[in-house]
Amino acid sequence: MRIIDHIQCIDFPCEDARQESYYIPDVEVDSESIKLMLISETAATKLMDNYYFSSDALFARTTVQAFQEAGAKVTNIQDILRKGIYLTTAIKCGKNDYSVATSMISHCSSLLEREIALFANVRAYLLMGDVAINGFNAIAKRHGEPRGVPAGSTYKIREGEFTFRGKRVFPSYLQAGPSYRIEKSKQRMIAEDIAKAMEVAGVS
Repeated sequence: MRIIDHIQCIDFPCEDARQESYYIPDVEVDSESIKLMLISETAATKLMDNYYFSSDALFARTTVQAFQEAGAKVTNIQDILRKGIYLTTAIKCGKNDYSVATSMISHCSSLLEREIALFANVRAYLLMGDVAINGFNAIAKRHGEPRGVPAGSTYKIREGEFTFRGKRVFPSYLQAGPSYRIEKSKQRMIAEDIAKAMEVAGVS
């Protein structure tokens, strides 16, 4: 299954989005093999930096590093995918500013919802950063369901046990982007959260 064949943004209503950096994962995936889904914040500003663009892509390199720090024996994104871990973003366009408008998160959550629905065997979700958490919660809100992650700073809530539709949810920090911008303490917590999610999902 190619993800890009199943989800597309048609109207591009978000005024604060960088439409030139719109990116849906262009990758072939065995949907039944996916047990863990990692959702980070927005698509990369440069198309060449997205997860599946190349092994040298910024998102790929920093994510492989995060999984290695979590104890996973991986050297590239395909190794992560073969373990049954799928990587995507909550927002399919790049952002213009540091923050992302609530309206943009809400609109793009409909694409994320369709993407999540492609993977029936997922056992856990890793939500990397506030935008991913808010996008995930927007799906629950749209259907009148309890939010997957409660309100609060990631530092305070990340060790809680949360579920969404019977599947575990792990809130964490953004791992995709320049590694030098991620504080050492956050790198450690990201590694811990990845390791816990992998254990719960049964991937190693």
